[in-house]
Amino acid sequence: MTDSFWSDADRHLVRYSGAGRFVPEIIERAEGSFVFTADGRRLLDFTSGQMSAILGHSHPAVVETIQRQAATLDHLFSGMLSRPVVDLARRLAETLPDPLEKVLLLTTGAESNEAAIRMAKLVTGGHEIISFARSWHGMTQAAASATYSSGRKGYGPAAPGNFAIPTPSAYRPDFTTADGELDWQRQLDFSFDLFDAQSVGALAACIVEPILSSGGVIDLPPGYLAALRDRVHARGGLLILDEAQTGLCRTGEWYAFQRDGVTPDIITLSKTLGAGLPLAAVVTSAEIEQTAHDRGFLFFTTHVSDPLVAAVGNTVLDVLESEKLDVKAADLGAYLRKGLLDLAQKHEVIGDVRGRGLLVGLELVLDRTTRKPANELGTAVTRRCLELGLHMNVVQLPAMGGVFRIAPALTSTTQELDLGLQILDQAITEETGRQVSSAS
Repeated sequence: MTDSFWSDADRHLVRYSGAGRFVPEIIERAEGSFVFTADGRRLLDFTSGQMSAILGHSHPAVVETIQRQAATLDHLFSGMLSRPVVDLARRLAETLPDPLEKVLLLTTGAESNEAAIRMAKLVTGGHEIISFARSWHGMTQAAASATYSSGRKGYGPAAPGNFAIPTPSAYRPDFTTADGELDWQRQLDFSFDLFDAQSVGALAACIVEPILSSGGVIDLPPGYLAALRDRVHARGGLLILDEAQTGLCRTGEWYAFQRDGVTPDIITLSKTLGAGLPLAAVVTSAEIEQTAHDRGFLFFTTHVSDPLVAAVGNTVLDVLESEKLDVKAADLGAYLRKGLLDLAQKHEVIGDVRGRGLLVGLELVLDRTTRKPANELGTAVTRRCLELGLHMNVVQLPAMGGVFRIAPALTSTTQELDLGLQILDQAITEETGRQVSSAS
């Protein structure tokens, strides 16, 4: 049966990641922080599925909602409304500061970013889009054109008017102060000098993640987001925050932008909103929505405002609120960070630990002084972790080492975090020892 599974997969599945590799396990079921394989192995899921299952897998409240809603009302003509949709729109608005109160419910992060960019272009009359050079916003047209971390080669021209600006990385700074720290103010000035030299004066929006996840878990420096917003607004554009991975308590606050006190013009949500199911949202102000509507805004899709996933979204909010998972994420994040910093004291190959709450990056390097990337080691540690019962996700981009994106469920226990840390410790110990032996 196993042989036929993999032969069928090889013969019939399109390989949709650049690496072309699937995790070499057949997954039969999942529960809480673990997934279970066909051969009876239990794997600790340190990525919450695709960074989405913030309540763990098969949360009882979510399961009950799906069963009830599927038996009652699952899908409608896109022009029809149901109570779960309107309830979720109202409740999402209540979690956000003024003037964010108008909600469009969709399915994926790419789709919500697509809708947000489309809305920004219509409202401003511009077409230019700014995003980070290590950004990931999705695989649909406008979202892919604003994505620079990977996937740009071989598909023909991107949408006109897209501009990349340098990512403010404190660990790998390109502009530095006298003491060697990141000089993000000078970097931001340089970024907009370049943009102004190329722009035709038609900025529609700047779309960024408060913490770049696929870009290597890079947290924007305090103060950066406000300065970025001011520069965008001065040029007539809107600020879109992509909080697909950071929204809804993962960083220890309901939204990552709250740390900076910067309210975006448009916020996009996905992943965490459906806790693993395909649910996304665009939220903006009544003023922007009115202008878009007056100009004929169109984003009519098959699964816009679907009642089943909207009901799940309401359940996700119920659990986040009742279990105070923003507070728990902050506490567990501090616990996890301490454990990773302890590992950094033990392993010279750990160059940096960064992130917020339960979205943490751990970067492996060959040398802490030169910060030379350790790509092969990252791959080897990932493979060994899987053998030991821990699923990890490693980001490998040019000029960076292997960066592990660690994003456990918000419902995790300290015992589960300890298990993950223990396996990671063992994998790093064994793989660094193996590389030393090979070199000698």
